[in-house]
Amino acid sequence: MSATRLFSPFKVGGLDLRNRIVIAPMCQYSAEDGEMTDWHQMHLGNLAQSGAAILTIEATAVSPEGRISHADVGLYSDGCERAMGRVLDSVRRWSDMPIAVQLGHAGRKASSQRPWLGGGQLPPDHDLGWKTVAPSAIGFQETYDPPEALDADGLDRLRKAFADATRRAAALGLDAIQIHGAHGYLLHQFLSPLSNTRTDAYGGPLENRMRFPLEIFEVVREAFPAGKPVTMRVSASDWADGGWDVEQTIAFAKALERMGCDAIHVSSGGLASHQQIVIGPNYQVPFARAVKAAVSIPVIAVGLITEFEQAEAILTMGDADLIALARAILYDPRWPWHAAAHFGDHVAAANQYLRCQPRQYRHLFDQSG
Repeated sequence: MSATRLFSPFKVGGLDLRNRIVIAPMCQYSAEDGEMTDWHQMHLGNLAQSGAAILTIEATAVSPEGRISHADVGLYSDGCERAMGRVLDSVRRWSDMPIAVQLGHAGRKASSQRPWLGGGQLPPDHDLGWKTVAPSAIGFQETYDPPEALDADGLDRLRKAFADATRRAAALGLDAIQIHGAHGYLLHQFLSPLSNTRTDAYGGPLENRMRFPLEIFEVVREAFPAGKPVTMRVSASDWADGGWDVEQTIAFAKALERMGCDAIHVSSGGLASHQQIVIGPNYQVPFARAVKAAVSIPVIAVGLITEFEQAEAILTMGDADLIALARAILYDPRWPWHAAAHFGDHVAAANQYLRCQPRQYRHLFDQSG
């Protein structure tokens, strides 16, 4: 039996998790033509030995123009599928940690440079850039090349792209899919009135702005094996006047729950370049708490969750069902080990690492990973 909520087992859809620690998707900007490289093998292999419950592959584009940058991972071609398969085969040889993938499309925030090279949009005439698409022809910043507004054919292509990428994920044996509806990317762009000024069935009232993201959820759910979870990541607030907010997020979460969504991962921001975010520990947890109070499906909290007692308190207070780590687990890839040691709890580790337990934590590893 676990001594903590953090290390107690949990179930999402048909997927059993050893504990409540989720490794959030984190872009690495290290792919080549959408294909994973040796970097991803090292990166994901390392995190798969962390003792967390589930590992989520970074934002993975459903089409080439849906990549955030030219160095982003995709799942839109046989080459992308083979490259991801090679990485997964290597990781699975040494770890039984469940692996999910985040599928998404960057919309108007696509065609960007790597962040360590300055980020920002690369224009369509740049060797590494392309024309972006979005719900409306409104750029993320005034200086950006405005995106092309999606027409009916474009929406059809996107539905097919999400379905095709989902089938590739299923063929690779991935354990879960998270649909990226947050951080100002395409589906979030449809949700927010700041980026969606359409006058057709996909713009205007909340019901219309939710329509396309819900259609994408439907095609993904239909294309992924029954019993395997499909979840959605959302931004609960644009942190900007007149934008998407927590009340609209709750309405969206309720609609997703009715359609069979298995969990909601609650983040915020990324839609408006003029956003005013008040950042501090737990700054997004109130959003997760509000969503959890409105739905019965699991809710995942994320954002500046770095301390062990902090994570445990979020769960014991009932603010969320799971906590997600991103930068914190990049900085400390053994965060779950150290948290378990702190609480006198237990965590899975590979046989090759069992003898590394410090003497004072000799019961830390109770099973092989």
